[in-house]
Formats: sequence, C-alpha cells, structure tokens
Amino acid sequence: MNEAYKKVCANKGAGGVDGMELEELDGFIRKNWNSIREQIRGRSYKPQPVRRVEIPKPNGSKRKLGIPTVMDRVIQQGIAQIISPMCEPLFSDHSYGFRPNRSCEMAIKDMLMFLNEGYEWIVDIDLEKFFDNVPQDKLMSLVHNIINDGDTESLIRKYLKAGVMVQGRYEKTEQGTPQGGNLTPLLSNIMLNELDKELERRGLRFVRYADDCVIAVRSEASAKRVMYSITDWIERKLGLKVNADKTHITRPMNLKYLGFGFWKDSKTKEWKCRPHKDSVQKFKRTL
Repeated sequence: MNEAYKKVCANKGAGGVDGMELEELDGFIRKNWNSIREQIRGRSYKPQPVRRVEIPKPNGSKRKLGIPTVMDRVIQQGIAQIISPMCEPLFSDHSYGFRPNRSCEMAIKDMLMFLNEGYEWIVDIDLEKFFDNVPQDKLMSLVHNIINDGDTESLIRKYLKAGVMVQGRYEKTEQGTPQGGNLTPLLSNIMLNELDKELERRGLRFVRYADDCVIAVRSEASAKRVMYSITDWIERKLGLKVNADKTHITRPMNLKYLGFGFWKDSKTKEWKCRPHKDSVQKFKRTL
C-alpha cells in the first residue's frame, strides 16, 4: 500500500467527489487506515462514485473520464500491483499498451517489421467507446480465471459498480470500466487479451495498443475476409461493439497509428515511419 501511495502521489492529478486533494491524503491515511483495512477485509468497504469530466478529442467529440477519489486510487493501484505480475505472462507479445517495459515505439517497430515482410494490407479495427461498453460480467469471469480470489474479485466488482457523479447527479454504471481509474488499463488488457489469443490462433500478424488494434495481411481479399470475421467474433464472443464507420481496410501510406505515419523509401524499397502530419500539426498548435 505504501508503494501504491507513492505511485498515486507521483502521478499527481485532481481530487474526486469527496473533494480531498493529494496533499491531504497522508494525514487521512494515518488516521483512518486501520478501519479502511478492516472494511476491505470484511468486504464492507464501499468505493465512492467517480467524478465525471469530459476532455475534448481532436475530432470535436468528448472523451469521458472518471476520476476516483484519491483514497480509491491508492486501493486500486494496490490491487493492480499485485495482479499485474499474474497477468503479464498470459499477455501477448504483440500487445503494448499499459504494460511494464513496453512502449508505442516498440509497437511501431513491430508494425514496420510486418510491412517489410510484405504484409501491406491493413485492417484497422475501431472498438466503439470501448471503455464505456465493456460487459462487466464477461470481464469479471476473465478476472476470476486469472486470480481466483473472492475477496479481491468482490472489491474489483464494487469499483466497476461504483457509479459516476455527473454535475451533482448520481448515475449507475451497469457496464464499462471508468477511464481514469488505476485498474482500468489492466482490466482492458485482460478483456482484449481474448482478442489477441484469437488473432494468434488464426496465425495473423497484428499489433495492439490498448483498444487500438491493427492487423496486417498480404492481400485485399484476405483483408476483407479478416475484417468481417474478426468484427463478427468480437461482437459475438466479447460482447463489444465494433464501430463500422471507422473500421476499415487501408494501405500503409494512409495509416495513422499511435501518432505515426508510414512511407516507402524509394532507394532501399523499405517501409519507414515518421510522426504523422496531423500529430506534427497538433504539436505545433500546442507549442
């Protein structure tokens, strides 16, 4: 828990619905930790709802974030630290998001390797509002398969069901996992690891970073076949929604992945990458 406390403090961030800021956390823990620990052990601990904030996305829509209270962030971080090492050996080599010692750059290198091996047709899968639409029962059964510990599972489920406060009004969370919680990145990987396993079982070359998944194949015909069958599989088996408007087949020149674009060097005939022009524009605007 001390590790978790340090991590949460290092990440900074705003307070949740109870109005407590990070600076007050140390005193609060010293005073209340014994009773909180007993509540967690007795399964009577009740997480607070998350505070809803919306941040603008480049395309003009809003991304919904849920900010847990600082105390709940510490507890979630504590859970994540214990179950992450249990999950890591089960995860795919081609999944790069929210994992220790892995980065966007490694995902891009993986992608370049596939392109240079001749897999130049890309299926770009877009999961519709993934974090808002995760079916909680399906997710919890996958968590159970890994950790098989009733106390921890009960606490994780309470976090999923904690609800959100939207402009002072309480709303239930019957599905989804709040984007902004410390457990969410790990839970999203547990859910989408099922997709990774299916793609590996089919012998496909793919790269996944969080809910951004691209599959590389050799021909347009295979790309079409893969796109339809994988979309169907995701909706049937995982209960997630694939965004039909944004899921498409493309060529490397037109792909924007994790902020990078791809081009073919006319001299060496090799695919290379550089920051995508949209990312460069956005960076200039920020400056």
